[in-house]
Amino acid sequence: MTATIMQAQQTVKQTYLTLNNGVQMPQFGLGVYSIADGDDTYNSVLTALKCGYRHIDTAHAYRNEESVGKAIRESGVPREEIWLTSKLWPNEYGEGKTAKAIDEMLQRLGVDYIDLLYLHQPVGDYKGAWHDLEKAVSEGKVRSIGISNFDYNDRVFSDIVDSMKIKPAAMQIECHPYAQRKYWQEKLKQHNIVLECWYPLG
Repeated sequence: MTATIMQAQQTVKQTYLTLNNGVQMPQFGLGVYSIADGDDTYNSVLTALKCGYRHIDTAHAYRNEESVGKAIRESGVPREEIWLTSKLWPNEYGEGKTAKAIDEMLQRLGVDYIDLLYLHQPVGDYKGAWHDLEKAVSEGKVRSIGISNFDYNDRVFSDIVDSMKIKPAAMQIECHPYAQRKYWQEKLKQHNIVLECWYPLG
C-alpha cells in the first residue's frame, strides 16, 4: 500500500506559475525553515523530491543549505526539474559584498545556479545588494530575483520595484487564511510580481 501511494505521488503533475521574466516556477514547495542541518534536512528534502515536490526553499539564515544541496544532488531528479530558492541575509548586502556572498552560497549548495534568490529582509544596503543580484542574473548564477518581507512599508518596496533595472519576479511574505494580505495581493498584481506565501497554512 505504501509503495502504491508513493508511486502515485511521484506521478502527480506539479502546477507552475509564469514569472514576469518568462520563467516557470513550481507553485507548491517545501520550506526548510527550522529544520536542523544534517540528516533531518537531508531526509526531508530527499523524501519530498521522491514524493513529487519540485520546489525547495531554504536560506543562508536557516543554516541548512549544504544538506539541501546534498539531497538535491543525490535525489536522482535532474537538476533542471528542481526549483531551488534561497535568501541572502542583510549582513551580506552591498555591492561587491553580495556578489561574494552569492558565490559562497553556490558553494554551500553545491550547484551551478539558484533558481530564485531573495533579499531576506529590507534592512541595510539592500539597493547595493540588488545591483549585485542583477549582475548574478546576467552571469547565469541566478535565474530569478525577488524580495522577502518587503511588506514593511511602501517605501522599501518602491526602492526596488520602481528604481532598479530588473523588477522582482516574486515577493515572499506571510500570507495564509488568517492573514490574507489583500492590499499586497492587489499591489503585486499591478506590478506583475508573484506573491509567494510563507506560513501558507496558518
